[in-house]
Amino acid sequence: MNMILEGKVALVTGAGRGIGREEALLLASEGAKVIVNDVGANREGTGADVHPAQQTVEDIKAAGGEADLNPDDVSSWTGAENLVKQAVDTWGQLDILVNNAGILRDKMSFNMDESDWDDVIRVHLKGHFAPSHFAAIHWRNRSKGGESVSGRIINTASEAGLFGNAGQANYGAAKAGIAAMTIILGRELERYGVTVNAISPRARTRMTEDLFGEMAKAQEGKFDAFGPENVAPLVAFLASDEASDVSGQNFVVFGGSVWVVEGWKPAGELKRDSRWTPKELADNKSTLFKNHSSGVPPFGFF
Repeated sequence: MNMILEGKVALVTGAGRGIGREEALLLASEGAKVIVNDVGANREGTGADVHPAQQTVEDIKAAGGEADLNPDDVSSWTGAENLVKQAVDTWGQLDILVNNAGILRDKMSFNMDESDWDDVIRVHLKGHFAPSHFAAIHWRNRSKGGESVSGRIINTASEAGLFGNAGQANYGAAKAGIAAMTIILGRELERYGVTVNAISPRARTRMTEDLFGEMAKAQEGKFDAFGPENVAPLVAFLASDEASDVSGQNFVVFGGSVWVVEGWKPAGELKRDSRWTPKELADNKSTLFKNHSSGVPPFGFF
């Protein structure tokens, strides 16, 4: 059997349940040795239970793979450093980092508490950056030591961060930050043999079950488009050497569909060799938005 990740060492954060678990299982089935990280918090970010992550480890081993458990909080500097160190100490190197850990505290902006904002930003945005920081140090040191490096970072963004979603100012801001950070890290780490990409998945998880509701329930005899297992193949591809020329990209993945999503780009223009007045801009609003897509904000204005 041809396994595209044979000999690779991977870290997957938030791998106790949902998308992270499916990613860890598939990476292992493709030959990677996997550190399964999860603090075991509930979807609001409280509590701790290592049993789901331990189950992922046991399932990987039962299928003939290699895995180890890590319960550290990756949104802390120390936890992220320990995570990367564990991979290197256990298997001698790190090749793949899948940042997936996250929590959800949806509220309208006028109802949101300071802790709702701080905790969601910390777990998602810092929880992506901190492991990436220490992984980048590892790969940079190897590269500067003369070693050929093939590092991979796969981040988890969201369409809430790309297009916005009411009630998710904290979550959407964190995910937009992750999407931007993906591009920046891709630019910074290219010289060291590292690619950085992000996925924005639509799948049934603890964090989305209220959002998708009945339409996301599996139906017997039909393809389960919302199954979290549908996300993992894209991650495995991006983690492989086959994707060595793909970096700084964001992909939306849903069921059997994968889209490459472009970032901010001009959608209209007003141009002349003199300053505009506010009234003139108002009068030319329709021209400015002439080529604007109705599928992105501002919705339905023009």
